[in-house]
Amino acid sequence: MTTVLELDTDGHTAILTLNRPEKLNALSSDLRDALTNTLDEVRQKDEIRVVIITGAGRGFCSGADLTGPRPDSGQPAQNDLLDEMGWVGRQAMSVYRLDKPVIAAVNGVAAGAGMSLALSCDLRVGSEKTRFKSVFIERNLSPDSGMSFFLPRIVGQSRAADLIYTSRAVGADEAYRIGLLDRLVAHEELLDTALRVAAEMSQWPPLALRSSKRVLQHNLEVDLETALRYEMTGLSYARKAKNDAQESLAAFREKRKPDYTGT
Repeated sequence: MTTVLELDTDGHTAILTLNRPEKLNALSSDLRDALTNTLDEVRQKDEIRVVIITGAGRGFCSGADLTGPRPDSGQPAQNDLLDEMGWVGRQAMSVYRLDKPVIAAVNGVAAGAGMSLALSCDLRVGSEKTRFKSVFIERNLSPDSGMSFFLPRIVGQSRAADLIYTSRAVGADEAYRIGLLDRLVAHEELLDTALRVAAEMSQWPPLALRSSKRVLQHNLEVDLETALRYEMTGLSYARKAKNDAQESLAAFREKRKPDYTGT
């Protein structure tokens, strides 16, 4: 039976593939739930140090699935009435709160909530087939799923305004030039490049890697004094892995490649 989300592993890297190619991997309720739940599972697995998110077929993710069955119009449950974020907010938080690096291998179009999904990752690898489109204003909507948070921080306020207000498509070359993509490679090298970047990250001490992501995110919005204090907190997390601390020093002295375990 075909699943809407495939999970594979390569060493210390988990590869999550959105698997609705016939819909350009549009986010159905099943796919949204599977993505959120799988990211939570991955967070609990110490052997997984880096995550790659990509799409099956010719699209990364075309956004919310507007062709599926509409929700029941009956009386919503109290929890639904009190839901401040909705699924779009939960999707953004499920990626952003994962304190392991997340790489988007953007293999095709990333539009609407699919573009937001790519933006919520720590970095993005693309190819000549990559294309971004904000879409929301075309649907009589303002941005959601974190786009208004992520996009200005990645490309700057005025460029974010341009992309959101015009809803114009951004091709691979422009995406790389303005920072939407961090690596631009030939399409046949896309996943291999993402895996290579993931391997470069996962070779380092796992606790230090996770702590680095926490510190980087936390200190994005604080003053210098607060940032410096939180850097000390991050150091305390990393130093709890005493075996890795000893291995780091031993490998340096012995001029060999270290073998980190996260302990």
